[in-house]
Amino acid sequence: MNENSKKWYVLRAVGGKEKKIKEYIENEIANGDIKGFVDRVLIPTEKVYQIRNGKKISKERNFFPGYVLIEASLVGEVAHTLRNVPNVIGFLSDTKDGDPVTMRQSEVNRIFGRIDELAETGEEMNNPFVIDETVKVIDGPFNGFNGTIMEINEEKKKLQVMVKIFGRKTPLELSFMQVEKE
Repeated sequence: MNENSKKWYVLRAVGGKEKKIKEYIENEIANGDIKGFVDRVLIPTEKVYQIRNGKKISKERNFFPGYVLIEASLVGEVAHTLRNVPNVIGFLSDTKDGDPVTMRQSEVNRIFGRIDELAETGEEMNNPFVIDETVKVIDGPFNGFNGTIMEINEEKKKLQVMVKIFGRKTPLELSFMQVEKE
């Protein structure tokens, strides 16, 4: 198989089923049905750190929920086999039921660059909060309350959140890890 004939494609997936699809395709490769035609199956993820019950926990979050990236050569029945994987909606294409569109090399490089960058930063937390955004408090005495961001202090990783308590608006200073986006 010529290495240059393999290109990156995007499979549209049912949300939350990306890992199942990846496992299924890897099993198909192992069984030999599409061996040599599909090189890699990728779900770009990032680690997100939060505080739950006073403990710091990490969760993996998908960059592109509902999408699975594959490096493959779509010859013969390969495209048909991939389309018929459970929970796969189809390939990303220009038109409905059209031919799969290959990803541009610049897009692939950008995604891989972002994955490498995240691996290097490790615990660096980047939560792009916006003023007037509604957030939910997930840790501390006000756990479960919703509030609006009034101020953001990037240096200290703190937010000034206005929470309604007993019918009165009360400002709280919370760390980035004590809140999550609504």
